[in-house]
Amino acid sequence: MPNYKYQVKGSDGKIRTGVLSADSATSAATVLRNQGVHVMSVDQAKEGVAQSGLLASLSSMNTKKPTQKNVLDFTTQLAVMIRAGINLRSALDGIADQTDHKAFKKVIMELKSDVESGKQFSEALVKHPKLFSPLYINMVRASEMSGSFSEMLERIAGYIAQQIETRKMVIGASIYPAIIGGMAVAVTVFLLTFVLPKFYTVFEGKEDVLPWATNFLMMLSQTLIAHWPFILGGLAVCGGAFFGFSKTEIGAFWIDRTKLTIPVMRGMFRSLYITRSLQTMGQLINAGVPMLDTLSITGDISGNKLFEGMWRKVYGSVKQGRKIAEPLHSTSLLPKSVVQMIGAGEESGKLGEVLDEISVYYAKQLKDHIKAVTGMIEPVMIIIMGSIVGFIAMAIILPIFKMSQIVS
Repeated sequence: MPNYKYQVKGSDGKIRTGVLSADSATSAATVLRNQGVHVMSVDQAKEGVAQSGLLASLSSMNTKKPTQKNVLDFTTQLAVMIRAGINLRSALDGIADQTDHKAFKKVIMELKSDVESGKQFSEALVKHPKLFSPLYINMVRASEMSGSFSEMLERIAGYIAQQIETRKMVIGASIYPAIIGGMAVAVTVFLLTFVLPKFYTVFEGKEDVLPWATNFLMMLSQTLIAHWPFILGGLAVCGGAFFGFSKTEIGAFWIDRTKLTIPVMRGMFRSLYITRSLQTMGQLINAGVPMLDTLSITGDISGNKLFEGMWRKVYGSVKQGRKIAEPLHSTSLLPKSVVQMIGAGEESGKLGEVLDEISVYYAKQLKDHIKAVTGMIEPVMIIIMGSIVGFIAMAIILPIFKMSQIVS
C-alpha cells in the first residue's frame, strides 16, 4: 500500500501531521475522519530515491505546454479529493505535489495562490483561458453558487474525456488517408528520380517511337532532378500561403464550409459539430448557466465558423425574447428533426435532458461515420496508389518489351 502524508486538526484545535498507509487518498481521508478529526490535507508520500542522471535530464526536458489530458487528470483528482472532504486549498496543494509536468504544476500553484488570497476558484481559472475553456469556468461558477462542486467537477471531467476521445477518432480517420497519400507521393518521387533515370541510356534517341506515357514520365523525371530546389521552394511557399490564408477570417470560413461539402467527409464533420454543440449546450443548461451565456459559449466551442454563426443568430434572437427553436427552423446545418426536438424540450422545460439525448445519438452517428469513411478511403487510396505505381511500371516495361521483340 502507498503511504500518505496527512495534516489534521483535532477537536482541541491542535494541528497534527503524520503518515498513513491506505489504498488511495480517499481511503486515507475516510480513515482519518472516522477518528473524529478534521482532514486538512492528504498527499501521497514520495519515496526518497535519487534520480539518475538520465532521469534527471528527462525531467528537465518536461517543459512542453500542458494539454487537455493534463486538465482531465487534474479535474478528476480534484473531484475525488473534494468529495473526500479535503478543502480546496489542500487539494490543490496535494495535486501540485504529485504532478510531474512542471508547466502545469506552476498553473496549479497559481490557482492555489489565488484561492488563498480570497478569490473564487472560477475567478482563478479565468487567468488561464488556454487551459480552462469558458464552459469549464462557467460550470465551476454555477457549482459555486449551487454548492455542488464535486458533482460538477465529475461532470466536467466526463465532458472533457468524451471530447478527447472524439478528437482522437476524427484525427485517426484523417491521418490514415494522409499517410497513404504521403506514401503514394514518396513512391512516385522515388521511381521518377532513382529508378527511371537508369533507363535513360536505353530510351535515349528513341523518343519518336516511345509511348506518350514514357515520354511524359521522362520529361517529368528530368524536371524533378534538374529543378528540385525550386520545386521544393515553391511547395513550401504554397504551403505557407495556404496556412496563412487558413488563419484569416475568410480562409477559416472557406475551410469550414468545405468540410461540410466534401462528399465522403461531410457526414462525419456534420455529426462532429452537432455532437459538440448540443453536448456543450446541454451540459451548461443542466449546470444552471444563464441561457445567453450558454449560447455564446456553445458558438465559441462548436469548432466551425458556420455553426458559430448559427448560434450567434440564435443568441441575438433569444436576447430579443424569442425561443431557441425559432431561428433554427431556417438553417440547413441542423436536421429538422433535431430542431423539432429542441422546440419540444423548450416547451416541456426539459431542454437540457433532450440535448443530452440528442448528443448521445449523434456521438454514435459520428462513430459510424468514422468507420464508414475509414472503410471507404482504404480501398480507394490503395487503388489510386496501385494505379500510379502500375502506370509508371508499364511506361517503363512496355518500350523495353517492344524493343526486345524488334531485336528478336
